Amino acid sequence: MSEARQIKLGMFLRQCGHHIAAWRHPDTWEDSGVNFQRSIQIAKTAERGLFDLIFSADNVALPHDDVTTLTRVSDAAWIEPFTLMAALSSVTEHIGFVCTATTTYDEPYFVARKFASLDHVSGGRSGWNMVTSGVKTEAANFGRDFHPAKSDRYRRAREFIDVVRGLWDSWDDDAFLRDKADGKFFDADRLHVLNHVGPQFKVRGPLNVARSPQGQPVLVQAGSSEDGRDVAAETAEVVFTATTTIDDAREFYSDIRSRAAKYGRDPDDIKIMPGFFVTVAPTRQEARDKLEQLQKLIHPEMGLTLLSKYTGFDLSGCDVDAPMPEFPDNNIISSRSIMLRDMARRENLTVRQLYERVAGSRGHFQVCGTPQDVADHMEEWFTTGAADGFNVMPPFFPVSLNDFVELVTPELQRRGLFRTKYEGKTLRENLGLPRPESMYKGRAHAPADAAE
Repeated sequence: MSEARQIKLGMFLRQCGHHIAAWRHPDTWEDSGVNFQRSIQIAKTAERGLFDLIFSADNVALPHDDVTTLTRVSDAAWIEPFTLMAALSSVTEHIGFVCTATTTYDEPYFVARKFASLDHVSGGRSGWNMVTSGVKTEAANFGRDFHPAKSDRYRRAREFIDVVRGLWDSWDDDAFLRDKADGKFFDADRLHVLNHVGPQFKVRGPLNVARSPQGQPVLVQAGSSEDGRDVAAETAEVVFTATTTIDDAREFYSDIRSRAAKYGRDPDDIKIMPGFFVTVAPTRQEARDKLEQLQKLIHPEMGLTLLSKYTGFDLSGCDVDAPMPEFPDNNIISSRSIMLRDMARRENLTVRQLYERVAGSRGHFQVCGTPQDVADHMEEWFTTGAADGFNVMPPFFPVSLNDFVELVTPELQRRGLFRTKYEGKTLRENLGLPRPESMYKGRAHAPADAAE
């Protein structure tokens, strides 16, 4: 008899917390984005709460060109996520580490090498969040005059991912003999040269990192546009998404699983984990008071900066108490932009009301209430085809994460919806994902001439 399905949890790490005014809260760690000791405490708390993974998003540019408004937000500088995840893996034992690397402004060989190495360093707990870069200002940091159109970015991404996965299979699991008596370190028949030649990349290989403990790091994707959904269904093993209603979440969940089946994949090999912004307290009034305290700390310039970022249009100078202005589709960050536009239309929101609505959740689902309220929502989403788990977004650190671990985790465990101990040693084992076989398994061997 198979074990009962249980909720999977990611902890979305973000500077001082997910609310845009988090850094202004009197109880927040305002330096947590650059203070490694704070990061260690956060990671250990998430592991105590039995989270499957810590997730770190990333951009390779400042999030906004206007320095005046940028001075009011906390995400102008942070520790580069890959370095941070590698360091945190040495002070934890079970929790996984997923961080972002762009397919638009990076190279497949570098990405393959880094994440295979992180998998070795962490003992099989790494994952790569595959992004195509939605921040237009990144282009100038890489000698580009303009940010590529979304269709071009996704064409590059598909080939990029294929190359990375091919490089991860450069070595068979048993390639390294380390035979001291015979003086033979590895078996040449178990080394494979990729020799990829495609429209975007020409990569010979092999990778100079052994096949990793998980076979391959876990592939994670967070796009919700048509292109993003296709890439997720074709390649991803964990999918993060932003949805504000359970009906939207069910549509997304069903769509990704259906597309995965069309690609010949088992839909159960994909874990769909919507973002989940949680304000929790022993009573509903206490929870409302916590959230309202944060809302009052939003400076209007901060709110306009946030909306400008997520709509892709400059809203600086707007009357915050006027109706949200109309704006056309955005071809850089279309899914988030359209969602916010439709939310404003549907509920006739002012600019202030919209930025307050997304000040913490940024278009993700949000719940404010008791542990029972939070668990009720999670259970409904989990049991009715809306999610396999959640990417939890604490409003501010460390308090909000502590609240979740101390209040929500026990309630989920009481309902039998969440683990009481980690099931395995690797991220794949804890997520219930299969270990991928090498692409070369069962193929006739083509000799690899390492000196070529």
